[in-house]
Amino acid sequence: MSIDLKPAGDDAPSRSPLGAASAVTGRRDQVGRNRSRRRTVAVISALVLAATCILMVFPFVWALLSSLKPTDVAFSNPPVFSFAPTFQPYVDLWQTTNFYLYLTNTVIVAVISTLVALVIGLPCAYALSRYGGVASIVLLVLALVFRALPRFAVVLPMYEISKSLGIYDTTYALAAALIAINQPFTIWLLRNFFAEIPRELDEAAMVDGCTRFGVLRRIMIPLMGPGILTAGIFVFLFAFQEYLTAAVLTDVSAKTVPVFIATQIGQNLPLLQQASAATVLLTLPVIGIAFIAQKYLVAGLASGAVKG
Repeated sequence: MSIDLKPAGDDAPSRSPLGAASAVTGRRDQVGRNRSRRRTVAVISALVLAATCILMVFPFVWALLSSLKPTDVAFSNPPVFSFAPTFQPYVDLWQTTNFYLYLTNTVIVAVISTLVALVIGLPCAYALSRYGGVASIVLLVLALVFRALPRFAVVLPMYEISKSLGIYDTTYALAAALIAINQPFTIWLLRNFFAEIPRELDEAAMVDGCTRFGVLRRIMIPLMGPGILTAGIFVFLFAFQEYLTAAVLTDVSAKTVPVFIATQIGQNLPLLQQASAATVLLTLPVIGIAFIAQKYLVAGLASGAVKG
């Protein structure tokens, strides 16, 4: 009786070199197709984003060109794109109008509303992030509802109140109205940042003797740098570009740049050119702030959007 011994592994089917090469080739083809598909998606996405950016930037570019054209070709039909640029509309804007006063009013209102909104919003947002329950949810929902109300439902009562108090057409009345309008957004945004900070920090600080206000002032606010900057920039930009509230609550003394631009529409060509120049001067600070603070805005919004 003979026993036929076979080495281990002989029962497994052997793979021919041709089959192995075919499998490698198939994997390479699949990888190539995946790369080609990703490249196509990337190109299409880039084209869509480029088209969207062009559509968004086009009105500003048109206003810029209109403000630099001579008056006789500024609003010609068909448009003229070959011209000698002139800065006369900007000179006339500063010399023949009170644009400097309107710009000053705009900056004052934006700064006051931003600072007060942050001073009020920080403790409110901290309290809502640390104290749960029905009351906290109700307050947040009410804030959201107030922010979603039609603007006229808020502005018209403010007009009557400012008239009754004798503060109509003042920067303080306009700033107070913008604080009330933008405060819910400020609280919601800051609350999300506070919710990201572990509560164990509060407990550790209170064990060491800090009060709630001390925790907010010494621990939370230093950690909330990106959140405070993000909320402050958004509130500033909202107030800086606000038109409807300023149009209702101002007349002459506290008029802002957006209201001034609206009053120039429908006038003669030189005034329309001045409106274009004012639009450019109003937009440039917004663009500058966006470019300077973009990394803080992105980092702040990313961290504030993790928890709700």
